[in-house]
Amino acid sequence: MIHFEPITDDEPELVHSPMLKAALLTLGYIEANGPIGLTPLKALKRYFVAWAAEAFDWPHYTAAELYDMNKVLNEPDFPPLMILHDVLLSAKLVRHYKGAMQVTKQGKQLKSHPAVLWIVLATHLLCVLDHGQYTRYGDQLDGDWGILLGVINQEAQVAVTKERLCAALFGVSEKEMLRDYRLTGTLYIHVLRPLCWAGLLEEQRNGRGLERTRHFVKTPLWAAALPIARANDEAAPTRH
Repeated sequence: MIHFEPITDDEPELVHSPMLKAALLTLGYIEANGPIGLTPLKALKRYFVAWAAEAFDWPHYTAAELYDMNKVLNEPDFPPLMILHDVLLSAKLVRHYKGAMQVTKQGKQLKSHPAVLWIVLATHLLCVLDHGQYTRYGDQLDGDWGILLGVINQEAQVAVTKERLCAALFGVSEKEMLRDYRLTGTLYIHVLRPLCWAGLLEEQRNGRGLERTRHFVKTPLWAAALPIARANDEAAPTRH
């Protein structure tokens, strides 16, 4: 489990969390429009997926980018919404009832307390949800969050690649990691993407297709919410 520093509802660094923004928009949508319809497979219906793609404006998953690849949007076509759906259910902020997704009493209460809501969302996103279900082979990553965050805290003071992070975590060379797509992909799905979606890291993408590069850097929310940041941020990252 990860320990988070207490933060206030008016903490400006919360703006870095796309998951918090999306959760507040979703809870607000239900409050204003009523429960969101579900398909027979318990996915959110297309009308809400289309609305969410526009409203969330999720980094690297904007409506324009999604419609470049899909004529219509189903929930699996919008991965951040699919995982938000799972997080909201896991945290008991919503429930499925009579073919629709409804807000629970806890969801209504936390909507007015974004700092507490963020901690609940981040805890379930990072520590409760099984991200193996979002990988092709159900890959798991054995690792302690204390160690993972300690390494990332040092390495991501400047923009760093997932290969560099894997090399630092597992004691191998970056060159070797460039060929180990499965391990770097597992680190991305289980650690880096959740940290980005929680708002603790920022993913910077350049290029397209096989030429695309990805770098990760800590956001100001990292320093505000994680005690480890205060202990180690004065040290410069070591490069080999």
